[in-house]
Amino acid sequence: MKHLFFLGCMTLLLISCSEDTSDTMFVTGNVKGLKKGTLYLQHVPDSTLVTIDSLEVDGEGSFAFKAKLESPEIFYLYLNKEDHNDINDRISFFGEPGNITINTKWDTFDTNAKIEGSATQKKMEEYRKTMTRFNKRSLEILQETANREVALTPEQLDSIEKLSHKNIQRGYAFALNFALNNKDSYIAPYIALTEVSDANIKYLDSINNSLTPEVAASKYGKALQNFLELRKKKK
Repeated sequence: MKHLFFLGCMTLLLISCSEDTSDTMFVTGNVKGLKKGTLYLQHVPDSTLVTIDSLEVDGEGSFAFKAKLESPEIFYLYLNKEDHNDINDRISFFGEPGNITINTKWDTFDTNAKIEGSATQKKMEEYRKTMTRFNKRSLEILQETANREVALTPEQLDSIEKLSHKNIQRGYAFALNFALNNKDSYIAPYIALTEVSDANIKYLDSINNSLTPEVAASKYGKALQNFLELRKKKK
């Protein structure tokens, strides 16, 4: 299996040397401890999850995939471990042209993944790191309410509700500002579409109008423009 993986990587390398690969993504890596299963490279071109390529693993967790891109977008590395367990089986990452490496472990597949080679993925990780704090705080507020032995008074419930609402607003504000401050990154329209699409349209317009020409012409840049046009028609 190691020889097959080596030959696969060499094939990708030879192909990359003989043709224009400026719009091609090469995804390689290793799933430590994986002895048997199937890996799938997937994405959502429109609204349906589609498998681009697959690889059966038998004794060695190394893999190599190749995909043509119209522009950077979210991809998924899905692992069917053949253990009848759907937990920890899909890694999402921002794919873009060039070499991307994904190294992880079979038993903590999606939580232990180290992804390198994508500048947009780094931005995504930076964004998620902060958003995790807001989500954690929301969970703490809910737990504080649920763990009370004595019923809360209307005043206490109102106070907790205001605290929860304030935390959510702070999360929204961070997401909007992150997109605005990264107008030259493909992460900006993606956040606008997937994280704060129900925000005040003037804020989404600000993000859309601030995008660099290259980002505006990308998959998510065009989708954001179309989304805003539809929202405005419904007003």
